[in-house]
Amino acid sequence: MKRNDIRNVAVIAHVDHGKTTLVDQMLRQSGLFRSEELDKLVGGQHGLIMDSNDQERERGITILAKNCGIRIGDVKVNLVDTPGHADFGGEVERILKMADGAFVLVDSAEGPLPQTRFVLKKAFAAGLKPIVIINKIDRPDARITDVHALMFDLFIELGADDDTASFPIIYASGRAGIATTDMNVEPKDLSPLFDAILNNVPAPDVDQEAPLQMQVMALQYDEFKGKIAIGRVFAGKIRKNQKVSVVKQKDGTVFPDTIVQVLEFDRLAKREVEEVRAGDICAVVGIDDADIGDTICEFDKPKALPPLTIDEPTLDMVFRVNDSPFASRDGKPLTSRELRDRLEKELQHNVALRVAPGERESEFIVSGRGLLHLGVLLETMRREGSEVAVGKPRVIMKEIDGQKMEPYEHLVVEVPAEHQNSIMRLVLERSGEFQRMETHGNTMQVEFHIPARSLIGLRTRMLTATQGTAIMHHNFLDYRPAKGAAPGRATGVYLSKNTAKITAYAVDGLSGTLFVSPGDEVYEGQIVGEHGRDNDLVVNVTEMKPLTNMRASGSDAKASIKPAVNFSMEMALEYIEDDELVEITPAGIRMRKILLKEGDRKRSGRQNK
Repeated sequence: MKRNDIRNVAVIAHVDHGKTTLVDQMLRQSGLFRSEELDKLVGGQHGLIMDSNDQERERGITILAKNCGIRIGDVKVNLVDTPGHADFGGEVERILKMADGAFVLVDSAEGPLPQTRFVLKKAFAAGLKPIVIINKIDRPDARITDVHALMFDLFIELGADDDTASFPIIYASGRAGIATTDMNVEPKDLSPLFDAILNNVPAPDVDQEAPLQMQVMALQYDEFKGKIAIGRVFAGKIRKNQKVSVVKQKDGTVFPDTIVQVLEFDRLAKREVEEVRAGDICAVVGIDDADIGDTICEFDKPKALPPLTIDEPTLDMVFRVNDSPFASRDGKPLTSRELRDRLEKELQHNVALRVAPGERESEFIVSGRGLLHLGVLLETMRREGSEVAVGKPRVIMKEIDGQKMEPYEHLVVEVPAEHQNSIMRLVLERSGEFQRMETHGNTMQVEFHIPARSLIGLRTRMLTATQGTAIMHHNFLDYRPAKGAAPGRATGVYLSKNTAKITAYAVDGLSGTLFVSPGDEVYEGQIVGEHGRDNDLVVNVTEMKPLTNMRASGSDAKASIKPAVNFSMEMALEYIEDDELVEITPAGIRMRKILLKEGDRKRSGRQNK
């Protein structure tokens, strides 16, 4: 039977195309909140209700999918805001299984970009027929007709049938809170969007009399309630105090348990109810051993739902115990046991992550979907007060039919026309393959196919070459035969000779770029700057100015020190080479050699020869 009193809708888009802003406006215009309530929820100057995570607010992107429940007349709408970055595709893949329809947002000027293709492909795989929203129609450079045509081409390219290719389309401005289905009609509010949910999103088709089947799609933790399992009830009903059987996705084993609480999504919160029927999305408390993908079933009729399929990781990185001379100064260095426990805890809800033992007991190989995916985990650990050291990111190779294959990415670069040649040179020298180019005013949009390992370090060099004007988007494409080694860092680095504070006198004569400032404390083997040659140099950056009663011309001239370059975590991970580490602490980021002493590095180099 159809449940016409409910709709489940996911909102998907390329990163920064306005999903969260639009969802916030839908909440504001739903009539369920007083304006002062929403203003209190937003807090600060960020202005976004759904991006509640600190990192989301700082980075300006959605990292975790979030549910909220609104009402349109007598119909309850479960609305899910999903991440737009492909590194968090594991969130998108499983969340789409909870939905019956999806809004696909696309920027009216930028048009469909790599992640638009990615999320649309996932929507088709989940059997959804998307509704296209061309957002930001109030942009002065909007090209609405062209973007409509590009979306149609993308639907056909991804294999949409005639019915799906005749997609409903809405023109909107999330920031202004307006939408229309006809550009000749002056939009007033988001009513066309609410109408599209009722008219175009199918009501869930369910059997409420069948035995219970609910699949766990996400996990949350509450200080008082413990683990909270979130998912969709596909059949039957789930009730408070009900005895159930849980079928593990991992190995098919079954264990009994009891539902302590049933919670439904109501506005931005959850409220306790006695039961939830098939077709609805809910949260349950009491199943402490539930993992993502597990099926909660009728006690005497355990039957698993199809397993969740998540794309494999493409990048791995060595996490290791921080053993630097400054360990424990800023935070708590994790022991190998604590590091293993922390990574296992992350695996419970971060389904796209993989963890394997490293070569040493103090090392773990952590695999993810991309540098941002792993960077968010490291930033979370840093904010928890932990210290950890990590190695250079490495792309995961595969052997297919006896041939070594590597992942390729679809890269799109938006850059002012005057920097086009710099971009072409940078990408082509890293084995990139030019695909196509479009001109939008003074902006060039250039597309390439490029090995994933060639992307490591490319963003920093691209920003340098274009004075910070280039915008990069990339998404996994496929596996292709492996090419030669990707180019590494072109220049060598300065390494500190001693452990002490940096002095202006010592660094005054150094050419190149410094990563530290006078007064900073450094240790032996720490990377303190970059110079113009291709070899590493050990320098004494802590030397004090000698005291003498003799005066000479120019001896008292002030040191002229260039400002130090501050590295973000992702920039540092892209910058280092195979024999180096990034030391991550609550107070900051340092780069260092794995072997801190110069003699140890020389011996290691001779042995490797």
